[in-house]
Amino acid sequence: MNRVLQDLVNLLDLEALEVNMFRGQSRDLGGKSVFGGQVIGQALVAAARTVEGAEPHSLHAYFLRPGDMNLPLVYEVDRIRDGRSFSARQVSAIQHGQPILSMIASFQKPESGPEHQAPMPQVPAPETLRPQAELAEEWLRQRADVPPRLKDAMLRVLAIEFRPVTPWNPLQPEARECAQNIWFRAAGRLPDDPLLHRCVLAYASDFNLLSTALRPHAMSFLDPNNAIASIDHALWFHRDVRADDWLLYAMDSPSAQGARGLSRGLIFDRGGRLVASVVQENLMRRINPA
Repeated sequence: MNRVLQDLVNLLDLEALEVNMFRGQSRDLGGKSVFGGQVIGQALVAAARTVEGAEPHSLHAYFLRPGDMNLPLVYEVDRIRDGRSFSARQVSAIQHGQPILSMIASFQKPESGPEHQAPMPQVPAPETLRPQAELAEEWLRQRADVPPRLKDAMLRVLAIEFRPVTPWNPLQPEARECAQNIWFRAAGRLPDDPLLHRCVLAYASDFNLLSTALRPHAMSFLDPNNAIASIDHALWFHRDVRADDWLLYAMDSPSAQGARGLSRGLIFDRGGRLVASVVQENLMRRINPA
């Protein structure tokens, strides 16, 4: 496990402050505020620490305020319901005395039943594709005017490795179809903890999804004339998953309107099993429209 992935595992190991209250640290990934995937992953850990004998199967989160990357976050869990099969938890992520995220997560005790799933798209294997980090280096060599902070953000070593099927350069955005496929996995071997793998998947699910709605409009989150931010995030776990094996994120955007874009994603493992589904709405506002 590399240093950055180990740091992510440490971030997801929250400190217990009191009954139903936990504290997690923050990291700067080069954005303007705390990365949403970090807050979702930590909130899911907080919720899971209050549930026994059940696995998380869904979460629905709203991003209420930008998070301060220089301060820890406090997670307060409300035990909404404990039933025979399902448990529900509401989690508030708090900074400066105000919630920056509100999330409800549902847990289910193991149970069998009828199964079906959508088929996995036919795409090239990840071993045949170039890593996102290598592509970023190439794109930066083509531009000499990239601000240092932006350059550092693009070259930052991440805990998740990405290999896009159809690379899209955010420094020179071109109008593309509102769909994309990206392989991803944790950048190293993770411990054999099913909850940790689901939390790492939740963390990774916030990467790239938002940009799917930007593609047909040639908009980039790197452009200072665009206001881009996640509004909400919903995730369903369908089957057990290993986040350190290659997973395919098949994404599309069915609609954009009212300065908001909707993006959907299906996550498959190498064997073609559908392991998770994701939906996110994001702000996509032109600050200085042409």
